This record gives sequence, structure tokens and C-alpha cells, in this order.
Amino acid sequence: MTSDLWHGSHVTDQSLVAGVDTSTQSVKVVVREADTGAWVREGRASHPDGTEVAPEEWWTAFGAACSGGLLDGVSAISIAGQQHGMVALDESGDVVRPALLWNDTRSAPDASDLVTELGGPAMWAEAVGSVPVAAFTVSKVRWMARNEPDNAERTSTIMLPHDYLTWMLADQPHAATTDRGDASGTGYWSPIEGEYRRDLMQLALGKDVQLPRVAGPDETVGEVGGRARSFLGINGSSPIAIGPGTGDNMGAAFALEIAPGDVVVSLGTSGTAFAGSSQPTKDPTGLVAGFADASGVFLPLVCTLNAARILTSTAELLGVDMDSFAALALAAEPGASGLVMLPYFDGERTPNLPGARGSLHGISRENLTPQNLARAAIEGMLGGLADAVDALVDVGVQPSRVLVVGGAASNPAVADIAATLVGVPVQIPPAGEYVADGAARQAAWILRGGEQPAWSDVRPGETVSRDPQPAAQVREQYRQAREALYA
Repeated sequence: MTSDLWHGSHVTDQSLVAGVDTSTQSVKVVVREADTGAWVREGRASHPDGTEVAPEEWWTAFGAACSGGLLDGVSAISIAGQQHGMVALDESGDVVRPALLWNDTRSAPDASDLVTELGGPAMWAEAVGSVPVAAFTVSKVRWMARNEPDNAERTSTIMLPHDYLTWMLADQPHAATTDRGDASGTGYWSPIEGEYRRDLMQLALGKDVQLPRVAGPDETVGEVGGRARSFLGINGSSPIAIGPGTGDNMGAAFALEIAPGDVVVSLGTSGTAFAGSSQPTKDPTGLVAGFADASGVFLPLVCTLNAARILTSTAELLGVDMDSFAALALAAEPGASGLVMLPYFDGERTPNLPGARGSLHGISRENLTPQNLARAAIEGMLGGLADAVDALVDVGVQPSRVLVVGGAASNPAVADIAATLVGVPVQIPPAGEYVADGAARQAAWILRGGEQPAWSDVRPGETVSRDPQPAAQVREQYRQAREALYA
């Protein structure tokens, strides 16, 4: 466990709010002024690596991130977290087994079985707006039922990672809550109907269990309890309201205040492309997940399993830092002289190829250079997400710009290469903790009695903009390499 104590503070008479991003790799906590969104301080701590993690580790990391009085003076807090993870509890509220995370692909056969048992992809899309893949909670529930029947029998409650931390904050072991955004990624809550599909939980587990109550977007779900205050080192006795929280993609969308025509491409551990929608979507192909968002509408989303780590792995292979890696990529021509990387390093979610591995295509003695390899890695990462944008168009999204965020967005080559793959302007906003900021904005929303805060220009830095420069051969090479997997 490593942590970075919070840093930077200024005297303020404004009410303070905190937003938490409990992600796959770490927890980030951002404190901002409720009315203006002005940054006050922040902290972070690492999570254990792996695809299954004891939920208690998240709570321990949260405490480390908040050490030194980070939450002193905060009046409201919300938690956004990695989607889909399965947290199973027994009747006493004890954890049954380590949480299975979204990137654990062992449940791929279980997802396939569930799709068949309900009657096919179209039936799932109609029921919950999405077709289960290995990442979805419902698939992991079936995996536990099939492989660990004793654990399945002990399980009386199932929740998501952000639900677990919200539950721990409130000291209320029998009053778990979630929100519609994160619930929509389980595979057993329907954004179309606005309720749990307990028949689908029964199908997956063979029995029903307790599930968190789905709170409204601006609902206060409790107050930080005494045990939590002591553990998190909070001084003072003023009450701290707890918001419903949400999933990580929903938190980022809320922070960005996306408008019609905005498509967000997020480049973290995974890659996502999503857009706001006033209507729920039902994509029987399974490419687009029909999620809800954190504001009360919908968030159709496409997810790839591999994103930022494609770049770090390739840079490590080349023995260069990320700035040098970007310079190498920009020194190569679009299409990398025919060298194509399919970056399925950890399998893939879209397309649904959990057993696949990465591959290089079109290798020749002439094109196998550091420059072309660096470019092929970035084009490979972005190629799957360009396909994701196309899939969003197929369900009715009309893009007017693409906003690129996440850790890999800071790579100097990403904006230029992204502009060759899409037909609309590309913008990279200033770097920031958008998921935690979205959670903080939600906390301000509940603190202000249901009035959404109008935050603007709360992150220093300039937006990087690129006009589209489509290079058709890049998409075509990527398509041919991908289709060769099915030949």
C-alpha cells in the first residue's frame, strides 16, 4: 500500500465537498468548493494489482488517501468507482470472497451461457439494454454459482465496489445503496424499466439476494458514521452528507457536463467511448451497453479492455520514456508503413474476444522500426475506440466532437493520431481527475438541495484541439487485421 498525502490548501469560507474515484489501480480523493468548484486539496493511494481484490483493501487505501485531515471541513461526499465488480457479503455483512473485478475474464463462458439461456442477445438488450460479457456483474455471479457453490450459498447480499465504500462510510450494514448509473452495468437492473430484474439474478445465482436500493441522482443517502470518521481521521463533529455515488464513466461524464453531440473517449486502464442520450438504447449486437448516467438520463457506452497500458508496455519494450515514445510515433507516417497492432493484451471486451491476445500484422524488414511500432501501438489503442464511436453512431448518436480524457490522453501523440481516425474535431481538455470531480460535483448537488452547481474553468491548462485529418488506410488496415482473427 502506498499513499500520497494530500497537498495544497487555501483558506476559504465556502462549503467544501469531496469526490472519490475508487478505480482499478488506485483511489483518488478531490476536495473542492461546493459553489465554485475551486480545487482545495487532494490525496491518493494505491490499490493491489490483480483481477480479484479483497474489498477491505479499498477501504484501507481510502483511509490512507484521507490521512492528515484531508476531509476536515467537508460537508458532503460522493464516491464514483470501477464498474461491474462483484462484492459478495453474507448475512452478517462479512465479505464472502475477494471481489471479482471487471477485467477478470474467467466468467466469459458464463456470460455466453446466460445469453443463450435467456433466448439470445436481443432478449438481453430488451431486458436490460445490454448484452452480458465477461465484465458484467451478472456473469461473475454465475461464475461463482458454478465454481464456488458454497460461497454462492453463503452470499446474501451483492453490491458493487462504489456501493461497498458508500456502505462503509455510512456505518449502516443493512442499508446499502447504489445509483442508477452503476446499477445499469450489473446486467440485472434495467435502465429501461428503472428496476431490478430479479428473475435475471435468479437465473445467474439460482436464488434471489439482497441488492442495494437504487437512489435518485441528487438524493442524500446517509451521513458519514462515527466509525468511518475515526478511521478516515476526520476532525470535528459537523455532519457530512453522503451522495449516491455512481460508476466511473458516469462520474467523468457528469464532470465534463457533456452536451448533445459530445462523444467522450476515456483512455484509462480500459478504454471507453460514451455519449449522453435522452432515451435508453437497446443494441442487440452487444457492442453498445445501454447504461444510465448520473444525472437522470442515459449513457450509451462501448468499452475496450485495453487502453493506456498498451502504450506503457510498448514504451517499456522500446526502452524509452513516454515523451520519447510520442516523438517516435509522430516520426512515422499514418498507418505505420503497414504495421498494425491488435492490442488485445488482456483479451478483449469489444469485440468480445476474452481469450484473444495481442498481435502484430503486416511485418516486413522495412517497416519493423521503433517509430512504426510506437505509432502502431497508439493507432491500435485508438482504432478500437474509433470503431466504438461508429457503434454509437449506429444507435443514434450524432457526434459533433470527440473529447479525449484519461491518463493516456496526456501523451503528446494521441491528439494528432486520434484526428486521423475520426471525422469530427478532437479535443483534449486539461488533465484532471474527472471521475473524482464528477463525484464531487454530485456531492455539491446534494448539498445545494438539488440545484446542480454551475462549475466552469475549474482545471488549469489549455484544451488541445485538432481538426479531423482522416487517413482511411489506418482504419482499413486495422479492420483487415481484426477480421483475420475470424478467418
